[in-house]
Amino acid sequence: MPNVIEAARLTKTFGAVTAVDRVSFEVRRGEIFGFLGPNGAGKTTTTRMLTGVVPMDGGSVRIFGHDIRKEPVRAKQRFGVVPETSNAYVELTAWQNLMLMGDLYGIGRTHSERRSRDLLETLGLYGRRDQKVRGYSKGMKQRLILAMALLHEPELLFLDEPTSGLDVQSTQTILVLLRDLNTDGTTIFLTTHNMEEANRLCDRIGIIRAGKIVAIDAPERLKTAIDRLHRLEVSFDRPVSADVLAGLDGVAEADRTGDKWRIVTEDPDLVIRSLVAFSSDCGAAILTLNTLAPSLDEVFLRLTGEERP
Repeated sequence: MPNVIEAARLTKTFGAVTAVDRVSFEVRRGEIFGFLGPNGAGKTTTTRMLTGVVPMDGGSVRIFGHDIRKEPVRAKQRFGVVPETSNAYVELTAWQNLMLMGDLYGIGRTHSERRSRDLLETLGLYGRRDQKVRGYSKGMKQRLILAMALLHEPELLFLDEPTSGLDVQSTQTILVLLRDLNTDGTTIFLTTHNMEEANRLCDRIGIIRAGKIVAIDAPERLKTAIDRLHRLEVSFDRPVSADVLAGLDGVAEADRTGDKWRIVTEDPDLVIRSLVAFSSDCGAAILTLNTLAPSLDEVFLRLTGEERP
């Protein structure tokens, strides 16, 4: 699968402070890539270098093979950006903002109007298209700038905290649209503090700490990677012996907690197979069986050294 973004030894300093320290990673075509990190870790600075807003002090960025420094126009024609803070003109209406974006991208007026109508209807703003943006709520502004970023039908979309501080309806509208866009082939680079959102949306996640990448992988692989031991929880329809469970292949520990057994293992696949075989041989039906991997919150806290609130 070809890479859409290729960042190599990306570096940015502000005086004596190295905000981004030789960061390298790739984003694959068609994936949703989450970019996570505590405040001040370098997320926003990295994203601004990727999009050509802030010049880099070292390294390189290629977007669809185009060097962002040498071919900025060709790179930017293929992506859209949704900043955390609305950049819409508040004295213009939503429709006027979209028409202006269409002119800037050189989109024909007929196509621009058709595309704007579709986006505003999808995002629940068509009925307010002639209202000045100054009177919009934060959620409405965020939906509008998403429409503005999508007007030219980009193949890559950068989003910085797209649902931060939004109401439930606006959040769900945006998340549904992002899933649909990705299903249709749009690659998404998502900066977020929302762990549940990242866990639900992202194919892979990169975590940055103090300007350095500390981990990149799929959410579930990150969860299992931070702990060598895995935990499973199982219950049966009849009493079983602790000694029998402890003697099953792959089981390191077996402790009873209420009506369930908590099992510790280094090989969850082997233990699940052992439990299924035990259930069949002994006639003890499995009622529930759950793997208890660390949450993405726990992964983030462990890798960034953050303290739990």
